[in-house]
Amino acid sequence: MELVCLDLEGVLIPEIWIAFAEKTGIEELKATTRDIPDYDVLMQQRLRILDEHGYGLKEIQEVIDTLDPLPGAKEFVEWLNQRFQLIILSDTFYEFGMPFMAKLGFPTLFCHKLEVNEEGKITDYLLRQKDPKRQSVRAFQLLNYRVIAAGDSYNDTTMLKQAEAGILFKSPQNVIDEFPQFPAVHTYEDLKAEILKASLTQSS
Repeated sequence: MELVCLDLEGVLIPEIWIAFAEKTGIEELKATTRDIPDYDVLMQQRLRILDEHGYGLKEIQEVIDTLDPLPGAKEFVEWLNQRFQLIILSDTFYEFGMPFMAKLGFPTLFCHKLEVNEEGKITDYLLRQKDPKRQSVRAFQLLNYRVIAAGDSYNDTTMLKQAEAGILFKSPQNVIDEFPQFPAVHTYEDLKAEILKASLTQSS
């Protein structure tokens, strides 16, 4: 039995923090795990900037409401669901990610949760567990699933290493150069081809 595990931001939807940075004009918020591999360092930076500028969850969700999945993403998810079981493994938060699940046909999402106070200020974040993407893949493997995984950033690479097959999708060149063991593709058609190549079922 096979599972496909995908990252969310940059793979199926726009980068939420980048979209919010463009809306607010705060350049520092454009940093992602493509730039800062240490997720805790990145999130502490984001929370500090939000606090400094007085932004909370409401303002971020207002920007999220204006965003759609990447062109072709919904059709790609439909294609996957006809051939595999699909799990989205993301370092986003349910408060950010769930609005996109409706637009993608409600795939299963594993991610993190925010702590928000009564004023709507984001005070902290709760990780589901340490290295959650790799640990999720490992758990699926303990259930005798064979995993094909795809992602774009540094925080996806432990998941790709753990999976039976790992694929870089829409990754920046620095990530591609640092992890040459993974095939790197940039279109959904090419990603389909890599998934089928990696699959034991060889579905068409």
